[in-house]
Amino acid sequence: MEAALRILDDLGLPDLTMRRLAASLDVQPSALYWHFPNKQTLLAELADRIVATRPSVDAAAEDADWADSVRAEAAALRDALLAYRDGAEVVSSTLALGLGSPETVDRLGRAVARGGFDAETSRRAATALLHFVLGHVSHEQQRLQYDSLGVLAAGDSSPLDEDDPAAAFAFGVDLLVGGLELSRSRR
Repeated sequence: MEAALRILDDLGLPDLTMRRLAASLDVQPSALYWHFPNKQTLLAELADRIVATRPSVDAAAEDADWADSVRAEAAALRDALLAYRDGAEVVSSTLALGLGSPETVDRLGRAVARGGFDAETSRRAATALLHFVLGHVSHEQQRLQYDSLGVLAAGDSSPLDEDDPAAAFAFGVDLLVGGLELSRSRR
């Protein structure tokens, strides 16, 4: 897994192949298939490792307001995804295939549930938050990569760009948390 993460960071997801990974480990590609039946299961393990790098907010959340816990979970997930090149794409594609651990959405759901929301609302809110985090970080990572490759000319911008991506991210999470709070007050 460490070799796969190095390839991901150095070359990106398109160049993370079973052949390249096998070559970096000085083994035949068939040896990898003993551990991972296909590339998707390898990526699922990578996704689980990427999101597992974030600190546990649950322990610190005991005394925190539920909304602050949600914000902390979302921020910790953003940081974990940004720590690896194409981290958001790896995690997003793994989840789209129904692979990997449910821990990411479970942690977001537990933070939402601390606000007194029922299980269905907590799960739906956690899923919406996860989609927001993955989309936001994916855009951030694509722009960073295009910039590093010189694809973007000075002054090129997208209507989605912000001067401060962390502040834009926090604003989006606040919108979702505010919507949850409003829905709770209407009960």
